[in-house]
Amino acid sequence: MVLEDTSIQQFPFHRQPVYAISVHPTLPLAASGGEDELGYVWDITTGEQILKLTGHTDSVTNTAFSVDGTLLATGGMDGKARIWRRVAKDESGRTWEFLTELLGPDEIMWLQWHPKGNVLLAGGNDATLWLWQLPSGNTMQVFAGHDSPIHAGSFTPDGKRILTGDESGNLFFWDPRETTPVWKLSASDGRFALEGGITSIGINPSSTLAVVGGATGGIRVVNLAKGSVVGALEGHEEGESIEAIKFLEFGAAGAGMVATGGTDGKICVWDLSNMNLRTTLQHSDAITTLLPHPAPSAHVITSASADRTVKTWDARAGKLLKDNVGHQGPVFRAALGMDGSVVTTGSEDGVCLVFSTSA
Repeated sequence: MVLEDTSIQQFPFHRQPVYAISVHPTLPLAASGGEDELGYVWDITTGEQILKLTGHTDSVTNTAFSVDGTLLATGGMDGKARIWRRVAKDESGRTWEFLTELLGPDEIMWLQWHPKGNVLLAGGNDATLWLWQLPSGNTMQVFAGHDSPIHAGSFTPDGKRILTGDESGNLFFWDPRETTPVWKLSASDGRFALEGGITSIGINPSSTLAVVGGATGGIRVVNLAKGSVVGALEGHEEGESIEAIKFLEFGAAGAGMVATGGTDGKICVWDLSNMNLRTTLQHSDAITTLLPHPAPSAHVITSASADRTVKTWDARAGKLLKDNVGHQGPVFRAALGMDGSVVTTGSEDGVCLVFSTSA
């Protein structure tokens, strides 16, 4: 039996499930991480290994390049964030040096760089939230207030605030300079309550509105200035977790469009000006990643799924543009590269693939 494979490049060196993948903001480089306790930097055009990222003592579950592309962070189940720095004189970006190791939570669940500077945020399974300054590696803040694993979190796009959600269903809005939250919503706030806890968060480009997804299919729209619930979005199967939320920068003026992906295999595209479901796109198994394309293709979104496929859609018209296959297991993570013309993936099968997103 010949398995169809539409990939244009591959990186097969993890040999165990790949949990993390990210792409450099300007160069054709990917950083992947996996159950083998290793990360790699590799060339997405040639598949060539550039750097082996060692030093973790458990699965590497997160990789992230800083916004200016000079730093790379890996985060693991060992609670460590390890930072590499690009050697400036090498313009090809092929020379990186180890910079520092940051000790943080018991286990890092997610990492995110500040949208405007070299500040790193991490959420932990031990209910702690960490903020570090780079390149010094100094801890700027440890936020306490959550009472369970922090499954989701993000800087606001303007970089001024942080929004985090935990397994108990608490949502916190933080000023990075303060240790106490600006506001908090919890499961006891009737309109907000998300059964099973918070699994995903998306924030609009103007940093005024968040969409928060829960473990059993609930979605709430929250006004960030007031900390108030302004709507609920119902369209996913009850009991199915919301795994990904991304704002889309096209169409409706005002509140905008948002896409939500769930373990029900559905991608729901919502118009937040009226809270209406605009279109539904379907995979045959859980959605793991949603990736809106940059302008001028802001109406295009690429999704990765446990059904082993990576699909590119016109979210405006609700139609499939490209169906990519090649993995032999669930696709856990994906990242766009080269201005959205390619998508890189990491899978349970231990392989990273690169696909073209153009039809």
